[in-house]
Amino acid sequence: MPIDPVTRLAFSVFENRGVYALLLGSGVSSAAGIPTGWDITIDLIRRVGLADGAGPQTDWAAWHRQTRGEEPNYSTLLGQLAATPAERRSLLHNYIEPSAADREEGRRLPTPAHRAIAEMVQAGFIRVIITTNFDHLLETALRERGVEPIVIASEDALAGAVPLAHAGCYILKLHGDYQDARILNTEAELDAYPPAYDRLLDRILDEFGLIVCGWSGEWDPALRAAINRGPGRRYATYWVSRGAPAPAAEALIAHRDARLIAGDADEVFQGLWRRLETLRLTGAENPLDVDLRVATAKRHLSRPHERIQLDALFEEELRRLADQLAVAELLTQPSGGDIKAEIRRQTATYEAAMEPLACMTGVLGRWGDDAEQPLVLDILRRLYRESWKVRGGYTALAGLRAYPAVLAFTAYGLGLVRAGRWSALYRFLQTPLEREYDEAESVVSTLFLDAWPDGGQRDVWRSLEGMERHYTPLSDHLFAIFERWSPRFLGLTPDFARDYDRFEMLAGVVFLDRHELPTLQRSLADPQRHGEYVPVGRSSWKRESGRVKAELDGAAREDLLAAGFGRRDAEYLTAALDTVLANASDMRRWG
Repeated sequence: MPIDPVTRLAFSVFENRGVYALLLGSGVSSAAGIPTGWDITIDLIRRVGLADGAGPQTDWAAWHRQTRGEEPNYSTLLGQLAATPAERRSLLHNYIEPSAADREEGRRLPTPAHRAIAEMVQAGFIRVIITTNFDHLLETALRERGVEPIVIASEDALAGAVPLAHAGCYILKLHGDYQDARILNTEAELDAYPPAYDRLLDRILDEFGLIVCGWSGEWDPALRAAINRGPGRRYATYWVSRGAPAPAAEALIAHRDARLIAGDADEVFQGLWRRLETLRLTGAENPLDVDLRVATAKRHLSRPHERIQLDALFEEELRRLADQLAVAELLTQPSGGDIKAEIRRQTATYEAAMEPLACMTGVLGRWGDDAEQPLVLDILRRLYRESWKVRGGYTALAGLRAYPAVLAFTAYGLGLVRAGRWSALYRFLQTPLEREYDEAESVVSTLFLDAWPDGGQRDVWRSLEGMERHYTPLSDHLFAIFERWSPRFLGLTPDFARDYDRFEMLAGVVFLDRHELPTLQRSLADPQRHGEYVPVGRSSWKRESGRVKAELDGAAREDLLAAGFGRRDAEYLTAALDTVLANASDMRRWG
């Protein structure tokens, strides 16, 4: 399946921040109720006709052809009705300036396209905008986002402006501003630009990529000439068109080897901004930011009198996470058909957004003193309940909505294992967690590997790059993620793999608590069963698994039994550990 053209554009803009310029024509503002040149032409013909006593017409363009003997022409009509630029400015003012009624009804105000462009400028993706529009819609949208643009609407403004390289947002209004009498809008005025404009255009068209939207290419010979003489194409040109491009636009598209994107301004620019936001979210968090949040959690945790601040820190992080995920297009029914690609994208999005909170939760396990466990359980409940809010669509994508809870569960469990806090680990794994439709089940029966409803299936995690043939893809992926994240919250760890395997095996032991000892023993003795079912990961079949099992059933056994593992029964603990390993030997379960 070919890549969506807006997605391809988003990658270009994201990877080349600030090097794409926009060229915006009247089509971008028309959705706000600002008339295009053709709309103004027809309305002026109507007003002239009514003034001449023609009476109402169903087709004013046809009336003009019949009575004047010529095609309606914006430039000709303006030249006849207003001889000077000042007169033309007055004539056009009422077509652009919003009235009180317009403002009340939302007309002649920034459109979704203007606001999406303002977001991209504020985020640093776009710096340079060329426009043929007279209106202030773009400037208004930018100022609403706290961006004060440098606006060039005349030669004088260009002469006194800061250099292009130093501008955060640079708007070149080629035809001027409707509040300035020096506007350009007749064919004679648009036949050639001032030399300073031409030099600036030549530089922009040489040094920047170009995204064209709302401009037909028909009415501005000087701008067409500038595009045609562009010396090079260091970056691509994209041309947005709602319908088939006009002949002049087709010629420019061919000359620039531009990539055509079908759609209107609102649709394309909103879609572009959403994709840029997603790419930004799926990029790794700034390591310094994550380190700062983790260090803050450690500081508050180490000071009992700062527990209020600790709670507030996690509340703030949960809000930040919710805000990030809310704009990330985590749909359960995506528009594209490549579900594996969507699983990969959404998985990366959740991980990038969750890294700080997961590491902070791991800190509570590694360095806490049992007083923190209610906070951790509140975090898990909140994350898990969030996953209920959207249902329908693809089951795998709906299940993935609980992935943040799985990451927090794993981080805290690893912290407890590293600290040797066996009693806290047992209580944590056994704690009931409310489910949406079913009765509450233990945390380990809800968030541990393939016990995770709808999200833990192997087929889901085999969609990830490099996991296609893995026996335990979710376990292997979590291991890779936490091997990278764990130094932030576990401290010095001589053997992370050993800690990870201990966590998985002990979680499996607690999962098996539902069975009586004779049941486990009979299943182990049955060559057809290989033990009762238990979610298993890499720890059950790796070469080191026997060594880890021997440690848990040997040197650590008394501490584990005292904490509650194996129902405080040494024989039960041995049978449960054997069951975890036996499950790995049943290759039929790997599919």
